[in-house]
Amino acid sequence: MKDTLFKIYKSISPSLVKKIIPIIDFSRKLKNKPPIPLREKLAEIDYPHLIGKTILLHGVSVGEIMSLENLIKKIKELFPSVNLVITTGTVTGQELAKKKYSSYSEFITYFPLDVYETVETFLEKINPSVILIAETELWPNFSYCAKEKNIPLYIINGRISDKSYPSYLRLKSFFKFILSCYTGIFAQSELDKNRFMELGANIGTVEVMKNLKFEIEKKTCDIDLEPENSKVIIAGSTHKGEDSIVLDAFKKLKSDMPDLKLILAPRHLTRLDEINDLLQNYNFRYGFRTKEETFKNCDIIVLDTLGELSKIYSIVDVAFIGGSFNNTGGHNPLEATVYSVPTISGPSIKNFRDIYSILEREKASFVVKNKDEFYSILKKLLSDNDFYNKTKENCKNCFENQQGALEFILNKLKSIL
Repeated sequence: MKDTLFKIYKSISPSLVKKIIPIIDFSRKLKNKPPIPLREKLAEIDYPHLIGKTILLHGVSVGEIMSLENLIKKIKELFPSVNLVITTGTVTGQELAKKKYSSYSEFITYFPLDVYETVETFLEKINPSVILIAETELWPNFSYCAKEKNIPLYIINGRISDKSYPSYLRLKSFFKFILSCYTGIFAQSELDKNRFMELGANIGTVEVMKNLKFEIEKKTCDIDLEPENSKVIIAGSTHKGEDSIVLDAFKKLKSDMPDLKLILAPRHLTRLDEINDLLQNYNFRYGFRTKEETFKNCDIIVLDTLGELSKIYSIVDVAFIGGSFNNTGGHNPLEATVYSVPTISGPSIKNFRDIYSILEREKASFVVKNKDEFYSILKKLLSDNDFYNKTKENCKNCFENQQGALEFILNKLKSIL
């Protein structure tokens, strides 16, 4: 059965894809999405002539590309003569990769569509010495073609979500065939390791490496907002509609905690006029970071600067992570968790769902359904010292338990190269 399925799948041609893509593009246009970069994804572009060994590193979208930052920088530091080619699957991932990693890589392009002829062309042009695929990108033609060409192929930071696992199990024999093409599968956790093996991966190829997304370094904070002995909440990377949810909760809490302070950090500084107008509806003293105002004379400080949010998390008590009470999909809670700061997010967390699943499992973060739940958890964290201290300890333990992934991969690369 699996052989028949694969033969049918392998027979898909670039010419057939070219007939189908315009239909998909029309649907994307209706949703205001950009067209698929077909020529690049069919490997019909010019590629650089790379001399020497090459590492091909793939992260499908924004979350994966962000998680690879430290690895990319360390690869160029430890293997300066090795070429680095980075691929992504999405337009947003491609834009981010080019913005962040152009100076670290020899070439950034799209991962090829999983058409056998296309994959073969792509691998011949890039000629990688080793391929590292972040998380779970199980492409039959790509993996089979890499094995045919004897190119070491690895899954790094591997995971299989609760949502995907039942679907994969129903096609176990097919995925067993795909997983047999991988030289190594390095999973985030014992749970993920067991799931890969249940799907048919060879026990000798699967190891636990922990999670690259937790490889975040603490930053030294040189900011003094003079909170004295007050507790401080931060609402980080807020989007339209979220500031009022935070301000309403803050207003209710201030009646019992008059010394409570708040930092509002909008995701986009173009919203500052909107936030200023909103704050005038509340009876709070507020100021702006760019004017060097502090909590000495303010209840609220608006963080209207660039590049300070990640370090200012180190001086707060509780963090709300924005982009989670709308359809944005949330932002990275680990920027706060690295400082053992408990985080609260709304229900929209698709961009970092895997991170939240770990944090929630360890009781280090809270994902709430609505503004009432947000207020309830926020109040408990600020008023129940035992609950708060336990949550902080959970943050610390969770972070420590997940680290070590970067060193693991670098050691593997040393032995491979």
